[in-house]
Amino acid sequence: MTRPPLPPFTHESAIQKVRGAEDGWNSRDPERVALAYTEDSLWRNRSEFLQGRQAIIAFLTRKWQREHEYRLVKQLWAHDGNRIAVRFAYEWHDGAGRWYRSYGNENWEFAANGLMARRIASINDLAITAEERLFFWPQGPRPKDHMSLEEMGL
Repeated sequence: MTRPPLPPFTHESAIQKVRGAEDGWNSRDPERVALAYTEDSLWRNRSEFLQGRQAIIAFLTRKWQREHEYRLVKQLWAHDGNRIAVRFAYEWHDGAGRWYRSYGNENWEFAANGLMARRIASINDLAITAEERLFFWPQGPRPKDHMSLEEMGL
């Protein structure tokens, strides 16, 4: 199985890979998202370490049961060979209706077939009011004409 674009990444193919990942995560479908990773993919997400697609599916299932109305924007930071670095922000609310904007950086390493073999994520959560929200598109992929993180001042 291959998942284009394949490494080594150009600037354009890295942007394509980032947008594909963003669209996948905005689906909030753990099984769909997990298909972008190798069977034995290694993750560090905040302080949690996991390995393999089944662990990724379980993690994402828990995540999206807790993080309601999740909307994510990713942006390419850098790329080299089979590696991509991104920065991102996402908004969500908890079961009590408290809103958060989570900011972070991810480092990705890809196998030759274009599947992600390693994901290292550092994330911080900021409590926000409903009035401070910036991400209002309907659930699903971010509209193509929606502002980037830089355009929103993030």
